[in-house]
Amino acid sequence: MSSTTTTATWAVVTASPDETRDLGRALAAAAEPGAVILLSGPLGAGKTCLASGILAGLGGGDIAPSPTFVLIREYDGRLPVYHFDAYRLEDPEQAADLGVDEYFYGDGVSVVEWPENLGSYAPKEALWVRIERPAGARSTSGDQSDETRRFLFRASGQRAVSLLEEVRRTWPTQAS
Repeated sequence: MSSTTTTATWAVVTASPDETRDLGRALAAAAEPGAVILLSGPLGAGKTCLASGILAGLGGGDIAPSPTFVLIREYDGRLPVYHFDAYRLEDPEQAADLGVDEYFYGDGVSVVEWPENLGSYAPKEALWVRIERPAGARSTSGDQSDETRRFLFRASGQRAVSLLEEVRRTWPTQAS
């Protein structure tokens, strides 16, 4: 099977912002150079919270402020982190003007909020994370609150599949 047809999916629920950041740290621990993590979901879903965990896990700091007014922020850590917020892109061509390919296919980890605004510039091989605020969902610890989030992962390409498999392997699961 070629890397372009390699896919995997997974869903997990967190009960709090701390648990969401822990999920981000788990992603960071498994990340390798060239990883692309695309975060989508409505306003307030938890994209920046998850990005903060990724940044902290890579040693780039504890809080990733939403770069809404700055389209790309760069952080140093175990691997460079490129945090994009494509919310304000008016046209996908603006992504080309930013040189996104240099980031996506470079030596760091790219974390993109609102990747749907990149249009055809969104990489085909990436870890897509859809974040939802589900009614009645329970976290792996059995908790339920307004802070509960469901993360739907879809990995495309061997690098993203390997990243997702490692996170699945190491993430705590609720005993049945």
